[in-house]
Amino acid sequence: MPSERTRSPRRPLRAHAAKGVALLLVAAAFLVARVPEPGADEVDALASAFSFTPLELEPPPGLPMREDRDLHPDYEGIQAWMSSVGAGVAVTDLDGDGLMNDLCYVDPRVDRALVAPAPTGPSRYAPFALDTGDLPYDDTMAPMGCQPVDADADGRMDLLVYYWGRSPSLHMAGGDAPSADAYEAVELLDGGYETWHSNAALTADVDGDGTLDLVIGNYFPDDAAVLDTSGGGRPTMQHSMSRAANAGENRLLLGSTDPDGPLFTEAGGVLEGRASTGWTLALGAADLDGDMLPELYVSNDFGPDVLLRNDSVPGDPSFTALGGTWTPTTAGSKVLGEDSFKGMGIDFGDLDGDGRLDMAVSNITEEFALFESNFIWMNTDDDGLIAEGRAPFRDRSEQLGLARSGWGWDIRFTDLDNDGHKEVVQATGFVAGEVNRWPEIQEVALVNDELLADPRVWPDLGPETDLSGDGGLSFFAREGGQGRFAEIGDHVGVGRSTVSRGVAMADTDGDGLLDIAVANQWDTSVLYRNDSPDPGASVSLNLVRPAEHGTTPAVGTAVRVTAPDGRVHVAQVDGGNGHSGKHAPELVIGLGEAADEDPVPVELTWRDDRGRVHTAEVVLTPGRHTVVLTDGAETSETGSGSGS
Repeated sequence: MPSERTRSPRRPLRAHAAKGVALLLVAAAFLVARVPEPGADEVDALASAFSFTPLELEPPPGLPMREDRDLHPDYEGIQAWMSSVGAGVAVTDLDGDGLMNDLCYVDPRVDRALVAPAPTGPSRYAPFALDTGDLPYDDTMAPMGCQPVDADADGRMDLLVYYWGRSPSLHMAGGDAPSADAYEAVELLDGGYETWHSNAALTADVDGDGTLDLVIGNYFPDDAAVLDTSGGGRPTMQHSMSRAANAGENRLLLGSTDPDGPLFTEAGGVLEGRASTGWTLALGAADLDGDMLPELYVSNDFGPDVLLRNDSVPGDPSFTALGGTWTPTTAGSKVLGEDSFKGMGIDFGDLDGDGRLDMAVSNITEEFALFESNFIWMNTDDDGLIAEGRAPFRDRSEQLGLARSGWGWDIRFTDLDNDGHKEVVQATGFVAGEVNRWPEIQEVALVNDELLADPRVWPDLGPETDLSGDGGLSFFAREGGQGRFAEIGDHVGVGRSTVSRGVAMADTDGDGLLDIAVANQWDTSVLYRNDSPDPGASVSLNLVRPAEHGTTPAVGTAVRVTAPDGRVHVAQVDGGNGHSGKHAPELVIGLGEAADEDPVPVELTWRDDRGRVHTAEVVLTPGRHTVVLTDGAETSETGSGSGS
């Protein structure tokens, strides 16, 4: 029998051998996961299908310019961090000319919500700043984004502006051409303004009554007094970098069906837990289970995102939180609802052509810094798991080449050459400066949660701070919709190095190609005109309901388009999904090599103004079409869809 002396050396050897095997397995898994990047020839081949021309969005002359924010004294030491949001852009039709060629954007340098015609066409009116009129407004308030919404359903598009420091204002459109005098500023809340710090907003018919509702995502607690330079309030940061739930309360406001009542009424107590008090930076709404009620995705900074199944009935909104399923091959942080990553954007689109909407979520993916992962949540709901209360989504970002991009914000699925396959574009970057502060941020990530909520214990993040300051618009494409994506922004005209926030898509010039509006932080925002050299055909759908002064967008309408080559495309009219970029309420579906006369079957499902669900099929040809939805669908052609 061996003695203790002869046995003891063998145990450490076995232990070290086990550790060595584990390290080898980890290294092998890493090498398998990190597929080599595409070569120069492959990138050049992909880039040959695209071309964009940047057109800058300069603020109207005469407005005072600034470079950062004036803050509560307790926040002054982290001025760069606190000055990192506020740029947003929305595209819509404000003048009723039938084109989505009007912009409402926020430029933090002038701290105003601005309206301007898209620079892809003639200057139909002078750019101007929205006026808050007689509403309470002072230096403790700053706009964060602009959300188009026909608030009174009269056929004229109104504008909702959301802020740090106050609840949103509604700017109701009159009958004149767009100008400062054509909009009347009114409070969103019937009882007067409250102190909110909002970073996201969207419109959707949440309860299925046929009337658009509003969801507002709030960030800092109401009493944080972020912009109060006098030192009032209670300055507060997140109490955790991965499980924070001490933010301002998210709000659901139901649209009114009473013409004599307020336009919107808050539905209190409906959003619960992290769907209510997570540090929300983006919101998404889309019908994922086919009942024509939009599910809600709440994209939270500093903690898990939340996917809510919509169980509402008219006048009575209700949700069930859905959780993902863990498997032995799934990292715990990549289970939907359990992630600890930083959600800065959300979008929906069918990436793999299976007829189901997938989801893209932005995160911080800075190599050698906060090295996390974007999410590409692929929809696997073959067996009705949503009905069972489970989230049928698996992250495939690494396999698709979309896991890493920098410090991400708005992210979009979109077909930009009309070949019938999706590209992915993403705003990236945080703050641009001279001093790399990533070591300090790494230290913050290790601070005790009880200290983290106090901004005075944070390290110096002054105006000179640089954190992912070389961002801009990332542009990912892949050959024929197959394999991994490659980032080709520098090769197609969108690779400008700056710090970006919001991304919105619209066909601003009616040529059948989507243009890209990008809101940049502390820099000039840009509209990238799509000049792709040999695009496919498209069918563009302006889906509307009749209204007193023309028509109003039929937000939430679902479409199923069968292309001439047999491929099926699904989409829904977007009501403001994402961070601070708001798509135009139109759908542009790429058809590939379709001829002008090829029939295109389009199945439409929508709710009318009384909440009743209808389905109809229309047969269109490539081109631009307006479809008026009542009990049926009435179509008219409004232009070519050749992409040329």
